[in-house]
Amino acid sequence: MQILSLIYRLAVAFWVGGVAIFTFVLTPVIFKVNDRDTAGRIVGTLFPGYFRWGLACGAVALASLLILRGRNFVASIVILLVMLSITAFQAFFIEPRAVALKKEIPSFVTTPKEHPLRKEFSRLHGISAVCNLTVLAGGVALVILL
Repeated sequence: MQILSLIYRLAVAFWVGGVAIFTFVLTPVIFKVNDRDTAGRIVGTLFPGYFRWGLACGAVALASLLILRGRNFVASIVILLVMLSITAFQAFFIEPRAVALKKEIPSFVTTPKEHPLRKEFSRLHGISAVCNLTVLAGGVALVILL
């Protein structure tokens, strides 16, 4: 059971750490050193792996927690399920729609912000950002519950 507890803790830590590094370090640096179109392509290339990472870490954490059933089990399982649901929503709904929209926008540098496709992309980006911060907050809560 000690190894399973370690696996659970590592899965949560890797997931939360990945979200934090991607959100607060990697993405801002990419957008700082590249023009918007290039940075968008780079980050867009990373997103599928980023979401798979979250889903994999979440699945490992969930499986471990279901076996462990330790203290704070109910709160932890609810938080994990919410985090997994949000990540799946981003991976299978938001991200594919954003990719499709980006294909229709010739350039984020030259296309005005008022353009309907840019507005829709911004809306999806906002939803994704809220989802991402919610997953991060849930992960922090799980670390506190450990």
